[in-house]
Amino acid sequence: MATITLEKTRLDDSFAAMATVQRRIKRTSYVCFIVTLLVITLIVFGHNYGLLGIPSPVSIVVGVFSVGGMALLWRDIDWRVKGQNRSVGSLLTQYVAMKVVGWLGKRQRERLEADTCDIRKAQEETLLKRLRKNANTYYGRLYEFSAIKDSVAFCQHHPLTEYEHYRDLVKRVAAGAEGVLIAGRPLILAMTSGTSGASSMLLSTKDTNTEFFLQGVAVCLDAMRKAFPASESLQRTTKFFYTPTLRQSEAGIPIGPNSSTPASSRHMLTLYTTPAPAFQVSSEPDALYLHLLFALKDCSVGTLESNFAASVFYAFCFMQERWQELVEDVELGRVSPRLAIEDGVRRGLDRLLTQDPERAARLKAEFQQGFEGIALRLWPQLNLVLAVDSGSNHIYGELLRQHYCRGVPFYSPFYAATEGLIGVNLWPEKDQRQYLLCPRSMFCEFLPEASLDEKQPQTLLMDQVQKGLSYELVVTNASGLFRYRIGDVVKVVGFHNQCPVVEFQYRRGQMLNVRGEKVSEAMFLAALMRAVRQWPGAELVDYCCAESGILGESSGGSDPHYQVFLELQGVRNLTEEQRYKLDHCLQEDSAVYKSFRHKGSIGPMRVQLVGGGAFQELRGHMLAFSQASPNTFKMHRVLHRKEYANFLRGKIIS
Repeated sequence: MATITLEKTRLDDSFAAMATVQRRIKRTSYVCFIVTLLVITLIVFGHNYGLLGIPSPVSIVVGVFSVGGMALLWRDIDWRVKGQNRSVGSLLTQYVAMKVVGWLGKRQRERLEADTCDIRKAQEETLLKRLRKNANTYYGRLYEFSAIKDSVAFCQHHPLTEYEHYRDLVKRVAAGAEGVLIAGRPLILAMTSGTSGASSMLLSTKDTNTEFFLQGVAVCLDAMRKAFPASESLQRTTKFFYTPTLRQSEAGIPIGPNSSTPASSRHMLTLYTTPAPAFQVSSEPDALYLHLLFALKDCSVGTLESNFAASVFYAFCFMQERWQELVEDVELGRVSPRLAIEDGVRRGLDRLLTQDPERAARLKAEFQQGFEGIALRLWPQLNLVLAVDSGSNHIYGELLRQHYCRGVPFYSPFYAATEGLIGVNLWPEKDQRQYLLCPRSMFCEFLPEASLDEKQPQTLLMDQVQKGLSYELVVTNASGLFRYRIGDVVKVVGFHNQCPVVEFQYRRGQMLNVRGEKVSEAMFLAALMRAVRQWPGAELVDYCCAESGILGESSGGSDPHYQVFLELQGVRNLTEEQRYKLDHCLQEDSAVYKSFRHKGSIGPMRVQLVGGGAFQELRGHMLAFSQASPNTFKMHRVLHRKEYANFLRGKIIS
């Protein structure tokens, strides 16, 4: 799914997923209550003796209401608290953040509901707001934004665009030119993840972030609170986030993935299990080790959070490999000497750790029982896994639900991209990942699936699409993109009032196409999952494909065909009949593929198994040679680079 950059890390400046503890708050609440009584008593006596300038009756009334208010506040906080060793300040910070965002979420949800009842009006207002704001830019004057009065005129006078349309303009912005695409200076030059090709550099603005928070974060937290009431308890969140490396443009504008570190909001860090010094660690393995170490110390973790389910899955795989070392660090109250981190950071972390042999013994006992359902055994009060598990992350979500996180609810909150917020999931309890398009985040158009190869096809608007059909999204956003084809194909699965509800299908650039057959990721995965169910004992861990053309003579056949690389659990070899089962399943789903196979225009796919951990290694290899961040990385389902395919060929076991 387009970089669901979501980037949910923007939450950090406004809220944090719920984290807390009970013993400390009860003790502290009583202390605060007594202190409040003493202060109020002092005020009352002060007034009685004429030491203060407020009449005595007024001071008494104020005192009574203050005591009552404090008592009600602590009573409200107290029932939410779980765990121990939380400061009053961190609890109050979380409580206030939760209340403020809850209030915002309720208001934003009400506004969203009103907008979905008149979708054309909401979309027209969104479009005209974008055009008016940028009318005096170089681009706005070029396309005469000031003369456009409605969406019909906009679609008639502005062409559909792709990234090449903006490349030189973005370079001008990076060099310091102002008023080119947007009125103002971008916050960051955001790099896309490059799943479907080379990374693109887009502008990210304050408006984009504000929309993401108000229309996305606040609304989804409101939905989460209603679906999972336990998420309102004051518990810490373990957030798997990796501080990105940023560089500077000629004009000093940051360049990098469109995400910010939680450490940039230090007042919110008390809501996470990972302390501030750990966010200074740039190495992903070392940072992950620290995330896990501090999470394991806190038995009352309430939420596991990341942009994508893949990051959560990799975290559990990492834990399974290094649990003994982690348990030893919990017992000794230190950071492993094997971690290559700066001395100052290490000292800061060591100061936050204390010896805890009791917790270490409990952890060891749970790990020795195995890793099925380990999440709830490590954190019995775990309420939620908060991560996107649709699109290319569907596999990892399923693996987590079936194994490590068995019994824990999942919520996939957003559908978003580097381009901005696209949709929100208002139905957390549903297994299907469906997203309501946000009518005031972007102006959306829809290209029917049959016209994807046309240069300037006719588009449809939100109130013109049909249930059951698939479309490529075209967006006009707050960051200088106009009628921009983002490459995501979605299926309209219903309507909420007048507003489309969609499911992500595939990326236009991630299709298998050796003879014009155009097999999408969604189609191939469905066939693959059906085939795997017919292989006794097999469970799919990961996969990707390559077209034989990129491998040349080493592909192993003269006819064009698919090279399929699979990582499976439960089996280390497949018979030729079992391998052919995948080809047969795809023929059942794609009449075009079946036709080419029967004609001999496409040869049989070559299905090859790779060793355990091969895809984790491939991920590391891809990150090392790209501008993607671990926070936004998505596994490429169709490999377009020969070196990646050859990397997996070196991992083949059968």
